[in-house]
Amino acid sequence: MEDQAIDAQIMAQRPSQVMKHSLSDIPEVVDDFLCNFLVRMGMNRTLDCFQTEWYELMQRGMLEPKDVGFVPDAYTCNQHLEKENKFLRKELQNYQLVATKAKEALLKMQRERDFHRMHHKRVVQEKNRLINDIKRLKTHYASYEPMLRQLNEKYETLLRQKMLTSLERDRAVGQITGLRATLQSLEPGSNIQISMARGQKCEKENGLEGTSQKALKEAKKPKGYLEVNLSDPPKDPGKEMRRRYPKDSEFPKDIQVNPYLARAKECVRPLKSGVYRLSNTLKVHDLAVSCLALHPRKDIVVTGSDDRLWKMWAFPNGNIIMKGEGHTDWLSGCCFHPSGTKLVTSSGDTTVRIWDFSKGGCILTLEGHSYAAWDCSWHSCGDFVASASMDKTSKVWDLNSERCRYTLRGHKDSVNSIEFLPFSNIILTSSADKTLSLWDARTLGTSIPERSPAPMQSYQTVKVIFGGPASGTTTF
Repeated sequence: MEDQAIDAQIMAQRPSQVMKHSLSDIPEVVDDFLCNFLVRMGMNRTLDCFQTEWYELMQRGMLEPKDVGFVPDAYTCNQHLEKENKFLRKELQNYQLVATKAKEALLKMQRERDFHRMHHKRVVQEKNRLINDIKRLKTHYASYEPMLRQLNEKYETLLRQKMLTSLERDRAVGQITGLRATLQSLEPGSNIQISMARGQKCEKENGLEGTSQKALKEAKKPKGYLEVNLSDPPKDPGKEMRRRYPKDSEFPKDIQVNPYLARAKECVRPLKSGVYRLSNTLKVHDLAVSCLALHPRKDIVVTGSDDRLWKMWAFPNGNIIMKGEGHTDWLSGCCFHPSGTKLVTSSGDTTVRIWDFSKGGCILTLEGHSYAAWDCSWHSCGDFVASASMDKTSKVWDLNSERCRYTLRGHKDSVNSIEFLPFSNIILTSSADKTLSLWDARTLGTSIPERSPAPMQSYQTVKVIFGGPASGTTTF
């Protein structure tokens, strides 16, 4: 049935069939046929002669009725068959071309099928091999976990032993220094009398203290605090170390009042919500802007970016004043000197750099962190810089002696930010271990450099992060 329906559609599309249904079934007369043939061939003179002779013979009656009748059906059929034959030959040629193209496309698809089949088999083999490798690596990693745990415990034990050894060494150095000073003081007579007087005074003071007073005094001492007897200068290891580094700075003893708090108290009017609008958007960097700092005295802003540059520009017009090149990795933090003449930057290249605007470049590079430095802060006196790093430590740098004075250890994860409280010796650090720590720089002033003091307090915190996608723009 389907073949018959297809044949019927093909026959309906043929022009010969359309002509056959559209023409009359009455056959053509012989004389009309001959006249039409002569006209179609352009034989006009022959047509005139034919018509003259044909009609004369018809008038005379010399033509028989069969000669004057219709054209035989066989001739007409032959013409239709000839036309159909020509049409079918053209269709055959077209079908041959289509069949050739289809054959080429089939061969091409077969080749592509074979290629993809081989590629699929290869991918499956590689997938199975990777699955086996992952299983083997997981088993291998699982076998190393106990060893890593043991090594970590050994490392912590050795670190504690190292700290205890350093304390014992410092105590021994202090005793040796005191003995040397005592031997030197035994030579002149005047020094002997002074030492004896000091010794008698210490004995009297110690005799006045009872057992309860001593216990109370020890309980009030902060944890990790190194006791130093200031009444015996030769036995003070801190002063002995300061003799080795005469350029070391001292933290200010008097804590000043923060003047910004008084200004803040004057502003008693509450801030209105919904009255602020975006005034300007500045394209100051090619990559993401990671930090910024405001000048303490002028309308100037410094921004640091992932393009390893810091730029100083006027606020709010955005005119570039200066830029700094020197870091080999992204910048993570920046802070102005209290006087506004210098800048400190921290970077992912593990360094902290000091920039002098008058000299137009970097004047000091502080190296000591083993991983990226996340943040930096300047003390209000201008002689100290604090930095926080991914290596779980923070460092306090002395700019006069150009060295690391103290390393603050206590966080169990990366220290993300650090800040000196304004006009104070308190250092505040935040870490990825979900804690905030307060450090008193005054307790670090009498300790041995590079020791690990304990923080004053640690607070569990809940972090709320504000920000958007890194776009390299600054909006205000």
